[in-house]
Amino acid sequence: MAWLALSGCSSVGVREDAAAAAALRFEENLRGGRVLSGCDGLAPGTREELEETARSRCPPALEDLGLPSAREVRRVDVYGGQARVVLDSDTLFLSSFPDGWKVVAAGCEPRPESEVPYRCDLKGG
Repeated sequence: MAWLALSGCSSVGVREDAAAAAALRFEENLRGGRVLSGCDGLAPGTREELEETARSRCPPALEDLGLPSAREVRRVDVYGGQARVVLDSDTLFLSSFPDGWKVVAAGCEPRPESEVPYRCDLKGG
């Protein structure tokens, strides 16, 4: 029975690592000028919302957002198929898809005094 508890903890650690890696890859793509690859890291609904709001294709719309550039993971919280990755200068929210973790919100700042805990520059509908 103890091995079940250990395997559950291992699974959470693996999911945390995968979510953190996806968040850092998204940041690295934007920082490195690989905006198309950044677009590939977005959840489908987030990409659609971005393109509809900007009335533009994803690469220029994502570039125009001017999201904060982050390099270091400070904290990862995984809840089932959802994750929050707190970086040194940004917070991203991700969802797990069959092909890996995808960004559903970025450019997020905490709003502790609000009913809405975060305000995000990029988010899906």
